[in-house]
Amino acid sequence: MRRKDREVADPGSMLEIMRQCDCCRLGLRDGDGVYIVPLNFGFCQEDDKLVLYFHGAGSGRKIELLKACPQVGFEMDTAHGLVEHETACGYSYHYASIMGTGRVSFLEDHQEKLAALGCILAHYSDRTEWEFSGETVKHTAVLRLEVTKWSCKRYE
Repeated sequence: MRRKDREVADPGSMLEIMRQCDCCRLGLRDGDGVYIVPLNFGFCQEDDKLVLYFHGAGSGRKIELLKACPQVGFEMDTAHGLVEHETACGYSYHYASIMGTGRVSFLEDHQEKLAALGCILAHYSDRTEWEFSGETVKHTAVLRLEVTKWSCKRYE
């Protein structure tokens, strides 16, 4: 990281920043380019590994690209605020951001899907207990991203 003065290295602080984020963008390999898709997400730690969960339709460009190449990059950010100044070069922007890489897998087990969907909803609500329609869960793609590397920056 070039700006070490902005690095957040404490795992607890990094997770707190993640809790404040409301969108995770996945970068997927698409031929010679990259396809970036914004997603709702949930996260948890499993055996000292960070895991992100996503959901969506079971078909489409995102699903095709993930099946072809499950290695992804991700980014999320929060705490945005413009810093105004008298000069153009004095303008800046406050933020906190997380970036990383990992490998996506598709959850097929009904109970694992329920747990992941509950994790996503817990990120956006104060509730941890939810009931899901079995038919809806069956037709929902639930993705599990095991993070292999991640970093965090903050400019306050």
